[in-house]
Amino acid sequence: MTVKQISVFVENRPGRLSKITRLLGDNNISIRAMSIADTKDFGILRLIVDDSEKALSALKENNFAVTVTGVLAIRISDKPGGLADAMECLYSENISVEYMYAAFLSEADETAYLVLRVDKLDEAVNALGESGFKIVSDEELKTL
Repeated sequence: MTVKQISVFVENRPGRLSKITRLLGDNNISIRAMSIADTKDFGILRLIVDDSEKALSALKENNFAVTVTGVLAIRISDKPGGLADAMECLYSENISVEYMYAAFLSEADETAYLVLRVDKLDEAVNALGESGFKIVSDEELKTL
């Protein structure tokens, strides 16, 4: 069970993020989570959106270099040690986390949502599920 993550190559120039976010907004696409990793000359903007196909199409039509990657979205307890519990679960199965970022917090049920890219996707789904972590589907994320 994976979530579609859109990665956009972004030149480090004034207005590039503005253009991308306006393009998504004008196409009625909501951003559910995002992260940007940059160097001096460019960045990679990673997005979880409510309509990945529509976002992919809009970005490509506007000449952005875009890829789609399957990632995990999980719910963890928003308490001290909640993230450590998930990381220990993965470590115990020799699964490496390539990167992760927080999607958002839900104060109503004291839950944090994380997006993870791991080296062994199927094994991670099994390990986390067996340890009681909720794997969030692409469809479920669209409704949050």
